[in-house]
Amino acid sequence: MKTTALAGIKVLDLSRVLAAPSCTQILADLGAHVIKVERPGQGDETRQWTPPSFADNTSAYFATINRNKQSLTVDISHPEGQRIIRRLAEEADILVENFKVGGLKKYGLDYDSLSALNPRLIYASLTGFGQTGPDADKPGYDYIIQALSGLMSITGPSDGMPHKVGVAVVDLFSGLQLTIGIQAALRAREQSGRGQHVDVSLLDSALAMSANIGQNYLANGKTPPRLGNAHQSIVPYQVFEVAEQQHLVLACGNDKQFAAVCRVMGETWDQDPRFASNPLRVQNRDLLIPLIEAVFLQKSRDQWITLFEQAGVPCGAINSIDEALNLPQAAARGMVVSFEGSPVRVLGNPIKLSDTPVQYQSPPPTLGQDTTKVLQDYFDDEQIAQWQQANII
Repeated sequence: MKTTALAGIKVLDLSRVLAAPSCTQILADLGAHVIKVERPGQGDETRQWTPPSFADNTSAYFATINRNKQSLTVDISHPEGQRIIRRLAEEADILVENFKVGGLKKYGLDYDSLSALNPRLIYASLTGFGQTGPDADKPGYDYIIQALSGLMSITGPSDGMPHKVGVAVVDLFSGLQLTIGIQAALRAREQSGRGQHVDVSLLDSALAMSANIGQNYLANGKTPPRLGNAHQSIVPYQVFEVAEQQHLVLACGNDKQFAAVCRVMGETWDQDPRFASNPLRVQNRDLLIPLIEAVFLQKSRDQWITLFEQAGVPCGAINSIDEALNLPQAAARGMVVSFEGSPVRVLGNPIKLSDTPVQYQSPPPTLGQDTTKVLQDYFDDEQIAQWQQANII
């Protein structure tokens, strides 16, 4: 078996729900030893976010971001629970948490306290608004951040209500940013020998996600409009209805591709001075798009896709989730993963490494299934039994 990229790295995961656990799952997939710390009796609240669940009662939501981890239940509000976490933190490389700012300080589990015990510790915090600023104390939720960041203002039909993205995209993007920050801190530690505090917020991540749309505002001072399935800077680049009430996406990114679109559709729009370049097509989109829409209704989705693919024009069907997950390409890339002896199936990791590949070692753990096993590396059996009797673990 090939080694993994993060073999030997120990991660103490005090996070829950989606954003930060998505980060620790990536670290676990890459080979880090991740211990997920949960509340006794209840655990991560996503364990109860059902239906649906698998045959072993693992919630589909929890399974999304908790494979390859061990589950340790500890009551961190109890002094003995805090003692346990401090002991584990002494030997950890990384600690990940998503408590409200200052929430762990009252337990002596904040960055300053734990870095004093372990100067090599990389302490990664993911919050709604970050560790600083006037809103630092506010809780953060993906839906609210999609609204506050302006993301919803550019999502949805131009003449309708603002829409959120169909999945918690800010949470997931923030988890990726936290992963990048942690790996940068690991690299920096190789040079300095010291850990550091990694501070990532949902709002910062969402503002960065505005990308070219946010940059457009910085360039011209104009508030970007909501254009539904159209593109702010490219035309034609949107969803079109075709025959039989089907739909497809046409992604025409340059003038050469637009000329190919015209040939496929039997039109000469590319010769029209109003549409001869992309800036002109953006300027005159209200004239061009109705012309394209009328022609699209003449053929079915599959007929158009075949013609455009032959012409080298990017296009695609709008698949349902079941169609997408059953694509031959998805199967070839290992994007649906099963575990031997478990009914749980999970979405695969998109990172493909040739020498240190992602490995799927274990399905999402049951609550507290590894508590004794983990603690036996740090404490004697008598002490563990006392904690169990006192419901501290």
